[in-house]
Amino acid sequence: MTALGAAIIGCGAIAPLHANAIAAMEGARLVAAADSNDAQAAAFSTLYGCETVPDYHELLERKDIDVVHLCTPHYLHAQMAIDCLNAGKHVLTEKPLAVDVAAARRITEAADRSKGQLGVVFQNRYNEPSQKIRQIIVSGELGPLLCMKAVVTWHRSEQYYTESGWRGKWATEGGGVLINQTIHTLDLLQWFGGEITSVKGKVSTDVLDDVIEVEDSAHACITFADGVKGLFYGTNAYPVNSPVELELVFEQGTLLQRRDCLYLWQDGREKLLCEPGTVTNGGKSYWGTGHQLLIKDFYQHLRDGRKFWLDGREGIKALEIIADIYRSSDSRKLPVTAAAILSN
Repeated sequence: MTALGAAIIGCGAIAPLHANAIAAMEGARLVAAADSNDAQAAAFSTLYGCETVPDYHELLERKDIDVVHLCTPHYLHAQMAIDCLNAGKHVLTEKPLAVDVAAARRITEAADRSKGQLGVVFQNRYNEPSQKIRQIIVSGELGPLLCMKAVVTWHRSEQYYTESGWRGKWATEGGGVLINQTIHTLDLLQWFGGEITSVKGKVSTDVLDDVIEVEDSAHACITFADGVKGLFYGTNAYPVNSPVELELVFEQGTLLQRRDCLYLWQDGREKLLCEPGTVTNGGKSYWGTGHQLLIKDFYQHLRDGRKFWLDGREGIKALEIIADIYRSSDSRKLPVTAAAILSN
């Protein structure tokens, strides 16, 4: 088997999950890494045994690079992805696909023209509770899905934003808690519920309004095409990172995810269906365990010549929900830069 050569652009906190996943696979090899921070790139290359390049454009013409992993800040995703796809490279990008829907569509169009494939990292779809929930919905074993809710109560400090240089700003992050932290949960809601017919929501900055331009809290009511109602609440204003809570009510039972365990409540009794896997990939606990599974699946699709299922058209769906929440919120309280995002 000829190994697929990989490069990682962006050597920050999320990059080790990608590097470790590549190292764990047969038929894949991390060849190079690129980062605007020379010291960070050097440390990363020493740790993972790859070379560094000062400019990602150097990767585009190299025949030993087949796959490019984008682990960069949000605002860099679009141009980097388009450049790599235009060069015929496969691209696996961290969420969000882009800072707004218009840019995400440009990436998807570039993927349509490219010899390379595009994949988007929504790793929570690969977590065992998510897979089990999806299986139950598709099988219909609990009858029709009636309604569901999701609650994300996390914490982000002032330092988290001030040290980054790009977080907390509309132009570079594309939003706040919606696009950075809770986008995974919104993606799960639409994956479970299917086509969406309406979204109504509100955003606010409850704690860090003197630090960030964007929201730290949001809630929304989502209506799906088959009549399912979804309720969502997310915030970065909680003092700790509490586990994500999900509830899905079916005609014949209720699924509840608490502390990454999935339970079935039926006939007055609660039954444990699955427990979380152990995080062994170097990531933070709230990132889940799905990165390695997703990356392995992406590479398997490439080797088999099959189209990867979590592509640009799937990746854009959560961004569309976020845009709808912003649009339905009180736009008079949002800065002009936010209005520009909504217009897309």
